[in-house]
Amino acid sequence: MSSLQEKSLKRLLTGYGEFDRVLGGGLVPGSLVLVGGDPGIGKSTLLLQTATYLANKGSVLYITAEESAQQVRLRWQRLQSNQESQLQLLAETDLEIILDELSLFKPDVAIIDSIQALNDENLSSATGSVAQVRECSAALQRIAKQQGTALLIVGHVTKEGVLAGPKVLEHLVDAVLTFEGDRFASHRLLRAVKNRYGATHELGLFEMRGEGLREISNPSEIFLSGDESASGVATIVACEGTRSIVVELQGLVNATTYASPRRTATGVGNNRMHQILAVLEKHMGIALSRYDCYLAVAGGLEVDEPAADLGIAAAIVSSFRDLIIPSRTVLIGEIGLGGQLRPVAQLEQRLQEAMRLGFESAVIPRNSGLDFQQMKLKLNILEASNVNEAIVNSLGIKNKRPKNN
Repeated sequence: MSSLQEKSLKRLLTGYGEFDRVLGGGLVPGSLVLVGGDPGIGKSTLLLQTATYLANKGSVLYITAEESAQQVRLRWQRLQSNQESQLQLLAETDLEIILDELSLFKPDVAIIDSIQALNDENLSSATGSVAQVRECSAALQRIAKQQGTALLIVGHVTKEGVLAGPKVLEHLVDAVLTFEGDRFASHRLLRAVKNRYGATHELGLFEMRGEGLREISNPSEIFLSGDESASGVATIVACEGTRSIVVELQGLVNATTYASPRRTATGVGNNRMHQILAVLEKHMGIALSRYDCYLAVAGGLEVDEPAADLGIAAAIVSSFRDLIIPSRTVLIGEIGLGGQLRPVAQLEQRLQEAMRLGFESAVIPRNSGLDFQQMKLKLNILEASNVNEAIVNSLGIKNKRPKNN
């Protein structure tokens, strides 16, 4: 390794800071990036807008295998308002012709929309089959590596929500990105599932508008409802990669009319919710086993980190007691099975984000190891060692730990 000469590779900026963040700083020449998502979610829109920007910086070839050239042009005109661009467009499904065009044109960036529509006539299998997808992807990978072309590939998603085609496709590419969101809502989430040239678990946020996608620089604006106060609402600070996002949790506790209570969670793992319900019943004496419990994360974000535990517990108790958590308070902490409150990673970063957005108080685990005087936080820090103390700090209620019989 030491005998190899170092060669600097300049990343290609996509024109979207959110896209570059997920990629790890931009497109790496010679890399293969697989972009997957549900039909109609905006994959082609994102890549067409990206291609238009990149075409003004270098050579870009957009290969459409599912639409005609005229259809893509009509969509491009709607997105770009008839702006001039040097983007090259090719409507073709034959792999041999595509490889010849790539060899002749040698673009800096090439986009394939989509890989399941390509066909290698040397294979007898049907278009979109495992063999076709594997062979087409391998051939495209070879020419991209040889020429140093950054290749973006669109992949379909199955009914189960996973990328269609063989699993070897995910091993073949350098990065796997997923474009998520409710197609009937405006915001979209771009995540990195795999990235050889950057960190995974990064998150990019976009808003779908009539003129195309717009990146969201302040993600908390779509995950907070405002200053309206209501019982069962708690605010947490979740971390997605290097980004901190202030998120609203909503809980609803109601007396059950069923033989066994219903427990439903959206955006939070069901097992995590059941565990926190058991801790609250054991260590705070709240008889939740006779109540239905519903939990949701505002905005459709998936929160799977333990730092959200305290917010989940506070939302449940707030709804159960019909008390309101102050709207300018955030709750951060992991809850152990013994009811203890544990420190979480990136606590300083979370508190800085809460302060930036104008929050006034933060309930956090005790002995976090941070020097709050040195940090100069304009926050009222409320430390707690267990869930009982944390709930008292956030709601101002008193609970006695039940005596063991």
